This record gives sequence, C-alpha cells and structure tokens, in this order.
Amino acid sequence: MSVTPQTNTDLAALAAMFKQRDDFVLCGHVSPDGDCIGSQLALAAALRQLGKHVTCVLAKNEPIDERLRFLPGVDDLVPAELYEGPARTFVAVDVPTRERIAEAAAALRDQCDLAVAIDHHAVDTTMTDLVYVDPDAASTTVLVWDVAGLLGIDRSGDVALCCYTGLVTDTGRFQYQNTDAAAMRAAAQMVEAGADPAFVSRAIFQNRSLPSVRLEGVAVGRMRFGAGGAYAMSWLSLDDFESAGAVKADAEPIIDALRAVSGVRVACMLREQGDVVRGSLRAKDDTDVATLARTFGGGGHRAAAGFTLECSLDEAVALVDAALEKTVGAKAGEGACTG
Repeated sequence: MSVTPQTNTDLAALAAMFKQRDDFVLCGHVSPDGDCIGSQLALAAALRQLGKHVTCVLAKNEPIDERLRFLPGVDDLVPAELYEGPARTFVAVDVPTRERIAEAAAALRDQCDLAVAIDHHAVDTTMTDLVYVDPDAASTTVLVWDVAGLLGIDRSGDVALCCYTGLVTDTGRFQYQNTDAAAMRAAAQMVEAGADPAFVSRAIFQNRSLPSVRLEGVAVGRMRFGAGGAYAMSWLSLDDFESAGAVKADAEPIIDALRAVSGVRVACMLREQGDVVRGSLRAKDDTDVATLARTFGGGGHRAAAGFTLECSLDEAVALVDAALEKTVGAKAGEGACTG
C-alpha cells in the first residue's frame, strides 16, 4: 500500500491521538454507500469501546439506501444540519473534499479544533489537519479495520460486520480490480471476527426492490454501445423513476448489468436527479475511468468513478457518449458487442 503525497500521518499515530481525545463527529460523503456508512459505524463502535462520545452525521439530510439498514447503529445517524454538538474532533471517512461533505457538514468540521481524514480516494487537495489516504486500499473500511486493531479494542461483532460490508460493496463482491491479496486477508480476518458473508450478501445483493428491477429493465432496454462495443451506456429520467415507483438508491445496482455484457470494458449509467444529471462509470480492465470523470468535474477510483452534469438529460447523453467514444477505444473484433 502507498499513501498519497498529501498524507501527513500514519494509522498508528491516529490511533494514539484518538485515545487522547473525545467528542468525535464522524462524517462521510453525500449519497453514502456501503463503504462510507460502514466506515463511520465501524469506527464509532471501536471508539465507543474506549468510552468516547461519538456521533455519526450524514453529510446531507437524505434517505439511506434501504439495503444498508441492517447495519448496527444506522438508525442513530444524524443529519449534519441538525446536529448541535458537542464537537471537538471531526473525522471524515471515505471522502476527500469539502464539496463532498456538503455545507452543513463543512460548517461542523470548522467548529472542531481538530479535523482528520481517513480515505482511499486520491485527490490533490486536503480539507483536514491530519490526512491519511491510501489509494491502494480496497475500501476505507480496511483502513478503519487496521485503526481499530491499533486501538486495541475487540473487533468482533459490530466492527467486523460494518468493515466487511464496506469491503464487499466497494470491491463489488470481490469482483473489481481493487480486489487484491490485502483485501482478501482483511476479509478473512473480518469473517473470523464474526462477519457473516452470506448474511451481508442477502441483505445487500439479494434484497432489491421490485422498482429497482423494473428500472433495470428500462435501462437495459435502452443500452447504447460504442467504440466497437468497448463501452455500454444507458440512462434513466425522472419519469422513469416515477413510472417504476423507484427512489434514487434503486438505480445503484443497475450499472453492474451494463458492465457484465461480454466485450464491454467500460460501463456508464446516467440518471436524472432534480435539475442535474448524475453519472457513474465502471471499468473491468485497466481503463482509468477516474480520469474521464475528472473531465466532467467528478472523480473516484481507476475502476469506479462518478460525476455530476448541470444540463438536460439529452445533453448529458450526447456529451458523455462523445467522451466515451473518444477515450475508451476498442479492440476491434475481440468479442465486441455492437448492440
């Protein structure tokens, strides 16, 4: 594992500091996923074993993905805009920038006399006093797992379950390119400590709502292929969500259906959300989709990234389709699907 140039501490030093402080506020990014929520709840459970006062806040006052509702402590998450304190130590997990924690959480971060970041998203800027970012880590929960070990607490039970959930979701059930030996060793440790892989799998990957499945049918039906079948893209409008009776989280699993098509190297899913369009990118080879996302003001990992466009859905489809055609390329004739 290799940390970023912005990193100015290590996990052992962070663990030692955590032991000396109190009144922790733990925050993740907007639209939190399994790694984000899992990191918050796992670190909170670890710190509470030391008798610390800990509150996990939501960057925005928005619904949590129903598939994550099984995680212990999830019902105690407080929207940052509603939290009134105390707040001395702010810990950002799985989030690299102020923009990704939204205004209320950023204001809360500024109220604290010390801010810390533990993350695996590599960016060129920092938003905290202490920074530990390891882009080689398969998930932020792997880093939290290590911190918990350095704290000397009992990692069985809630800590193991929350950390495993973040790891299995950020590796796409250990299918993505970030699945390495370190990730598998950490997963084994978490399972040995009590995390139940079958239980987590049922809760997250075998627990989709009917509206989510209906949305997938719409998205698959309008899939568009380009660059000789090297990429697949699709999109969902507000009307699609309304017709299916779906919510935002129902669209999250759909990109995996696009990514699964033979010959596809990069998948892109666009969804209309209010007056903006959210885009998700996934790669199943060495294509760096984070670079592509950054051209649209977004970011992420080499194999998984996202962005937001302030334009109409039709404009977004045309813009992203052109960018994918230009950057992805194709190996002509090698099992490509032409749609």
